[in-house]
Amino acid sequence: MKTEESAEVVIVKGRDALPSHYLFKIKSFSLLKASIEIYKTSQFEAGGFKWTLHIYPNGDFSKNWGNHISVYLELMETSSLPAGWEVKVIFNFLIYNQLEDKYDSFQDGRVGRYHAMKTKWGITKCIDLKSFHDPLKGYLIDDTCVFGAEVFVVKCVSKGECLSMIKKPATCYHLWKINKFSNLLKESYESIPFGDCNWKILFYPNGIAEVEGNNISIFISLPKSFIPDGTTKLFVKFILRVKNQIGGRHIEFTCKKLFAAPTLSWGCSQFLSLHELKDPKQGFLVDDTCIIEAEVTVLGLIGAE
Repeated sequence: MKTEESAEVVIVKGRDALPSHYLFKIKSFSLLKASIEIYKTSQFEAGGFKWTLHIYPNGDFSKNWGNHISVYLELMETSSLPAGWEVKVIFNFLIYNQLEDKYDSFQDGRVGRYHAMKTKWGITKCIDLKSFHDPLKGYLIDDTCVFGAEVFVVKCVSKGECLSMIKKPATCYHLWKINKFSNLLKESYESIPFGDCNWKILFYPNGIAEVEGNNISIFISLPKSFIPDGTTKLFVKFILRVKNQIGGRHIEFTCKKLFAAPTLSWGCSQFLSLHELKDPKQGFLVDDTCIIEAEVTVLGLIGAE
């Protein structure tokens, strides 16, 4: 884990936007540097909390760093917070480059975890004093500099989910023989329920949507009653197959999908062309009968966490 002493500081240069939450201008910086170890700014509000900015013009000697400016952010008025409180913060410190009229941002990638035992976080080695005093860098001009702070409170996650993969998933099978295909007049038909989840095969003998009239469409469907709360999801592998009845190649569709409300049906709309299905040489429609087979394997369960 990174400490304040070892965290690597990333400098993002050339930003036009002003600091979002606080701006602190120091005139006669050399006098401040010679007369004080730490300067604490007035309070400012960000993310619903009160904060102060701490500037160590000679570095924080308690951390044995005297060759860098140190900058910290302290959480104030913590006595009003409930017992066991914790505030997580992403902070961003900026220094104004007066030559380029832009702000350089100093970040170390950490999330500050504020609690009763630690109410101050920051960057011990924010910027080295040699660079800060270099007039070509633009940070200190006419003994004047400008610091800025941004504070982004990380809100607690109120929602989440847990995926539980099944070590040895079982596969359920269903064979559906559809007789008198030429007499099917309805838009869709469904098989009897099968498996522990009461799966059904949905069959559109004349296709659906944009392929209607040219193809058959086949789907696998999970009943809404199986996940009434709307939060459970099933991670499923399924195979849909139209059997070849004369010993030739079966036509099949394999897929892995999440079954969750409102999408409880998955499959293939352009499963097999009607021309190929009805061609007696192909073997998919024999004696006006076609056979559809389904294999369904529940690989994992996903629920609210």
